[in-house]
Amino acid sequence: MNFGLIIPTLNAGEQFRTLLVQLAAQSLPTSKLIVDSQSTDGTADLARSFGLDVLTIERKTFNHGATRQLALETLMSRSPLDVAIFLTQDVLLHDDDALAMLVKIFAEDSTVGMSYGRQLPHADATEEAKFLRAFNYPATSQLRSFDDRKIFGLKTAFASNSFAAYRLAALQEVGGFPKNVPLCEDMFVAAKMLMRGRKIFYAAQAQVFHSHNFTAAQEFRRYVQIGKFHAQEPWIRQTFGSAEGAGKKFVLMKLAALAKKNPLDCFGAIFRDAAKFVGYRVGRL
Repeated sequence: MNFGLIIPTLNAGEQFRTLLVQLAAQSLPTSKLIVDSQSTDGTADLARSFGLDVLTIERKTFNHGATRQLALETLMSRSPLDVAIFLTQDVLLHDDDALAMLVKIFAEDSTVGMSYGRQLPHADATEEAKFLRAFNYPATSQLRSFDDRKIFGLKTAFASNSFAAYRLAALQEVGGFPKNVPLCEDMFVAAKMLMRGRKIFYAAQAQVFHSHNFTAAQEFRRYVQIGKFHAQEPWIRQTFGSAEGAGKKFVLMKLAALAKKNPLDCFGAIFRDAAKFVGYRVGRL
């Protein structure tokens, strides 16, 4: 199999250098492409200094789906590809086999269309951020099919664009990445693949460090975009179910966990959860 790696960037910062060093040490050989939105901090030049190809786009044209599709088509025109791996600029790889473990399933199961890996919290993660990573990315791998929607609901199509790999044949079956979505292009593709009989694999042994300590305002803005996505693509909720039930379960579990460590953390968590809820509803409207 031939593997390609794509990372969208915008002013990636100093941590990006660490990621580039880690990529050079990976056991899995890949062709690599950075798609950069006119960074002003030297991100593109830094990538080139590590021998990576850089595709520069106008910042105003960036789109979560369309930009990834453009980068994929660009990389495919330069080298043969069977599997495309996508990272975000703010991840750090856990070990030298992280990419190899992410794509291992494609050789083992021809029905798998997409694989995504485990995300561990960064060293500076808050207790709330740590809980979110543990909740969404457990230590056990999982293979999900369309029938599993009866068990997991919307979670069946859950995935993450921060550390994911796509079998190109399966991606092409669903028309590639959507051209006009505000966010959640990973869930869009996962849902389409599941509906066509493909499977989604969560590879717990493939690990990266990735977490955010979002403020309430940042959570609000993010969930406005998620709400817009679900309003724009109602077929996902109609097919797999809503996220409200799982969301309530998560909030209650999180508050219970935070209360055991530091009850004061619950106040900030409740405020941020309220911002998420309001943002999501605003986005849906």
